[in-house]
Amino acid sequence: MSLKKKLAAGERVNVFALSRLYQPNMIEMFAIQGGFDGFWIDAEHASFSTQDIEVAAAYARASNLDCFVRIPPHDYSLVTRCIESGAEGVMAAQIVSAEQAEEFVQWAKFAPRGKRGLNAGCHDGQFGTIPVAEFCQQANERSFVAIQIETLQALEECDEIAAIDGVDLLFIGPSDLSQALGVTGDFMHESCIAAIKKVAAACAKHGKTFGAVTTTPEHAHMLAELGCKMISPTNDIRTLNAGIKAVKESFSEFF
Repeated sequence: MSLKKKLAAGERVNVFALSRLYQPNMIEMFAIQGGFDGFWIDAEHASFSTQDIEVAAAYARASNLDCFVRIPPHDYSLVTRCIESGAEGVMAAQIVSAEQAEEFVQWAKFAPRGKRGLNAGCHDGQFGTIPVAEFCQQANERSFVAIQIETLQALEECDEIAAIDGVDLLFIGPSDLSQALGVTGDFMHESCIAAIKKVAAACAKHGKTFGAVTTTPEHAHMLAELGCKMISPTNDIRTLNAGIKAVKESFSEFF
């Protein structure tokens, strides 16, 4: 079952992120260890080609995982390339308004909801083997769209963003949100918690859900108590750092 369907059913999902250390085999390693429902590809802070996304999406399908791509919200063609490459959806970073979030949704959806350019000869069109009208309907229903809440204006307009048809998830970036709130790195600061509560209330009001990056069990428990349904506790860099630390601790007499 896709991340979108699991979230719509009220399930909580665990996801990891791939960024600078991405290698396809990492996806298999996470899948073999179990416990994760999918992953997101960080194409905001790292460079991923169309082919990289195609390979990652193929590994995801082979590993029974779902995936989506985080991208800056300034390139229509990048949105459609991510979806056409086999990712199940896209997440917009650094959104600053409900108007911008609406534009991003339109980039990800075919008419009549949006303005996505029609190319059936891609993965989500099963390479031209699905009738065009059927493909467009299926793609609009299946594609996953997340909007990050990490700027002050997006926080201010989170109710309007949650109300947008086609937005499946609001996703909190705690680092940038804390920076915007003037308490950089203090994710448990009262202003950060108040912001998360505001996002949670907006999602509850409009029948949506929210997700977040988390760095500590304390922070994760706080998110879960507020109704967070997508927990993102690690990425490739954090996982490798944790592994190096664990090895050094296990073999401490040799270091």
